[in-house]
Parts: sequence; C-alpha cells; structure tokens
Amino acid sequence: MTASPVIRPYRPGDRPALDDICVRTAYDGGDSRPFYRDPGVFPVTFAAPYAHLEPELAFVLDDGAGRAVGYVVGTADTPRFAERFRTEWLPLVAERYPEPSGPPTTPDETIALLLHHPERMVVPELAAYPAHLHIDLLPEWQGRGHGRELMRTLLAALRGGGVPSVHLVMANANKPARAFYDRMGFHEIDAPLDASVTCLGRSTGDLDRL
Repeated sequence: MTASPVIRPYRPGDRPALDDICVRTAYDGGDSRPFYRDPGVFPVTFAAPYAHLEPELAFVLDDGAGRAVGYVVGTADTPRFAERFRTEWLPLVAERYPEPSGPPTTPDETIALLLHHPERMVVPELAAYPAHLHIDLLPEWQGRGHGRELMRTLLAALRGGGVPSVHLVMANANKPARAFYDRMGFHEIDAPLDASVTCLGRSTGDLDRL
C-alpha cells in the first residue's frame, strides 16, 4: 500500500531533489533547463542556502516514498541571513559560479550576479517584514492543496519563533503563483525593486483562514 504524501522537515539527503525542484520551476514557474547553460545556479542562489543555513525553516512535501516533490524554505531574519550568505555560503559555491567581470551578458551571468550580491535582499522598505521565503512544487504536485500546507507549516514555524511577518519576491510573469499568493493572504508591498518582479507580504498570524 502506497503511503500518502506528507510534509516533513528537510533532511540533508533531500538536497538533490531540492535542486531538481528549483531548476524545474525557476523559469517564471517553468523548467529553466532549456534557457540556461548551467541551471544549477538557481538552487545555489534561491534554495540550497536556506536549507544549509536555516534548516529549521526548511520543509518538504514527501511523495510518501521518501522523495521530496516540493519545498518551502525561508529565513527568520533577512539582514542576518544576507550576512551569513556572504560569509558562510558564498565561499562554498563561488568557484563554480563566479561573479561576472562586468554587466551580465548571458542568462546564467544574470543569476550569478544575484548570487554574489546577497545584500540585495536587505531593502529598508521591507524592515517590517523581517522574514522571507521561497516555495516551489513540481508541476504535477501543484493545485492539490500541498502548497497551502507547506505555506502553513512555514508560517507556523515563523510565528512560533516570534517572527511577526514575512515577505517574498515573485516574477510578474508567473501568473499562477500570484493567484496562489493572493489566496494565501499576501498583499503587495511598495518596494524599489526591478519592474519585472513584485514584492508581497503578510503576517504570520491568522493561519486558520488558510
């Protein structure tokens, strides 16, 4: 008998699946592999550092057979995370994904530039939303309520740690993601970011409505 899917804490053995999920959802919600020479730059920028630095805030959707098919990762303190990203994480991956020597000229270099500038995460207008998160599920696991449960799990963990609110940054082109975040009670935050993205936030409370 096949076990039911379950949300559980991230384990180090989930890292390959975490990377795969990120790569397959990184291009505006779709597969990044056709568009990037080495799409592994996505997980080392947007997924793996969270699981490495704050594993207590990393959760996966287990398909019931031990395989992670979705995840939510986050940090409780964005400025502190950006500092640790530079000092503890970046030295582990910088050699494989070097910083561009000038303005980015390829899609890979555009993401590598973000990797090498974690201070970009620290935006004064977001100070009231100290936590931030990333959530992704493989396409075949979307639309089945699992994203909602992943979000509830992380929000509850943040709330339990005394964190009042959280933000995220999403690509405007990812329309399904925006609809999901709207259902999760997120609202727009006016922040000076690139025009291709939108910043959303919400409190970590009132989880009964999710």
